[in-house]
Amino acid sequence: MEKKTNNKLKIGFSIGDYNGIGPEILLKAFSKYNLFEKCIPIVFCSKEVLNFYKDILDINIKIEDLENPVKDLKENQINCFFKEKIKLNIKPGLIENSAGKYAELSLYESLKSYKNDLIECLITLPISKINTYSESFKYPGHTEFLESEFVNNNSMMIMHSKEIIIGFITGHIPVTHINKYINKNFISEKFKIFINSLKNDFNIKNPRVAVLGLNPHSGEDGLLGKEEKEIIMPLMDNFNKKNKLFFGPYSSDSFFGLKTYNKFDGVISFYHDQGLVGFKSISFDNGVNYTSGLPIIRSSPDHGTAFNIAGKGVANELSFLNSVLLNIKIFNNRKLYK
Repeated sequence: MEKKTNNKLKIGFSIGDYNGIGPEILLKAFSKYNLFEKCIPIVFCSKEVLNFYKDILDINIKIEDLENPVKDLKENQINCFFKEKIKLNIKPGLIENSAGKYAELSLYESLKSYKNDLIECLITLPISKINTYSESFKYPGHTEFLESEFVNNNSMMIMHSKEIIIGFITGHIPVTHINKYINKNFISEKFKIFINSLKNDFNIKNPRVAVLGLNPHSGEDGLLGKEEKEIIMPLMDNFNKKNKLFFGPYSSDSFFGLKTYNKFDGVISFYHDQGLVGFKSISFDNGVNYTSGLPIIRSSPDHGTAFNIAGKGVANELSFLNSVLLNIKIFNNRKLYK
């Protein structure tokens, strides 16, 4: 089947936890901005979920369930598709097990639809690890789940905004486990993914990448840790033999404090909070979480379920909006390199 209708991108949305802010930010973005001119949305949930929030938030938008997502798909409306007939327990702000299971099923349905060519890329709305992690879903986050679905593909978590792009060597793991991944083979693979993504996904032809130090003050010439001298810097030198790609390593505190990131196209962070503290200080409301290195184009808002404000009409939809726009941009950029 053809994937396009009038050249609009078909974007799938897993609903996430329906008791969080995911449904709200989706409805706000499609009702306030011209997204229907850019894409055809397919949300993997019953329209009952979105109608609930549409009513309490007084949002005027057309929402329809699809019996057949191939034949019934329409423009200028939110198309909902969900095969399972499950009783909903929609209570904004409630952390509830059935909502976690619903989020899991929505995610699986979205991946199935991608593999069947129903959608061209994916945006995942926030899930709660508290009620999603189970015997059938043993993943700390979307990135790890998606990597497991595409065999022989290594991924990388990237945080993207207009101000900064950060790639992470490690993701959702305890700090005590980070050292297991600080080796030449693992870091080299991540370096390659990041460079390829900057070139192919973000259309940066000759990227300049800053590498943050792993240890305080980037190891202080070996006094505060030897990983920079023994592993990281030799690896950077090897990559830089043909073209100067990597610079540093830089101490994280001064790097972000002095806004040194403005001199570079991308930044490498070795662990989750090292890069996220800087990123969210710079781009708290407008950042996007992007999974690089996989066949699927997947992004998500860079925030969680925000149960404390769910259903109150105060959630900021800008990160969601930027997720949609980034998916479209990456899809078009990848076509240039085929």
